[in-house]
Amino acid sequence: MSKPRLNRLFNARSGRAFDVAVDHGAFHEPSFLTGIEDMAKTVATLVDAAPDAVQLTLGQAPLLQSVPGKNKPGLVLRTDIANVYNDPLEAPLHSIHVPDAIEIAVRLDAVAVCVNLLDLPGEPQVREQCIRSILALRTDAEKYGMPLMIEPLVMQTKPGSGGYGVDGDTAKVVTLVRQARELGADLIKADPTDDIGDYHRVIQAAGDTPVLVRGGGRVDDRTLLERTQAVLEQGARGIVYGRNVIQHRDPAGITAALMAVVHENTSVDDALTLIGGAA
Repeated sequence: MSKPRLNRLFNARSGRAFDVAVDHGAFHEPSFLTGIEDMAKTVATLVDAAPDAVQLTLGQAPLLQSVPGKNKPGLVLRTDIANVYNDPLEAPLHSIHVPDAIEIAVRLDAVAVCVNLLDLPGEPQVREQCIRSILALRTDAEKYGMPLMIEPLVMQTKPGSGGYGVDGDTAKVVTLVRQARELGADLIKADPTDDIGDYHRVIQAAGDTPVLVRGGGRVDDRTLLERTQAVLEQGARGIVYGRNVIQHRDPAGITAALMAVVHENTSVDDALTLIGGAA
């Protein structure tokens, strides 16, 4: 797999990438909007913080791509809309891709596009929708040389809730990551496993496809940095974190800390000193 656009995603020295996901507004879940109510301000903050990429929807991507200069973060374009994150859930569940997403990504000068591969208990039709989307997007992605990031996401029913949460069962994550690989992913955005020491199995399932680790729900700073360090040591090529950055008390500080761990192999204790504000 060699696509020139990826040269703008991966750091030339470390060979790794940090993508900040800010595509949460697409999923129609009110709790996802905390911290990103003012998207123009959010994107400006991230541009100043300078991660390798920012993940945005087609409606918000111009906020990043209208910034002048060649040193801003690359754009990863979200290409699908789903209603699987709500609590309580809506019915019927769906995952729908933007039909002309790859052409839009080319016009927006994206470095990659991202699409879900969802595995929900009792809802096999949603995974079928995702697979159909991936295959359709793959055709245009190959035609235009646009890297395709597949996000295999295993979910489970939350106890006492009407919604889904992440299922970090190693076997399930490995199986879905392997399917993403089989579907021709150029990049895979995968959840951490419950036993973080198992993550090398996820890397193995992906083969030579770079794995960027998904951040998921909010955790404390030390846990986040230690988990990041652990997956990198097992072969992950980077991270895609959203709420742990955009809902942080110091988005610029946590970005700097994560960039230090990802690109400089900075210790967790030293990285923590880059974060401002009260714990």
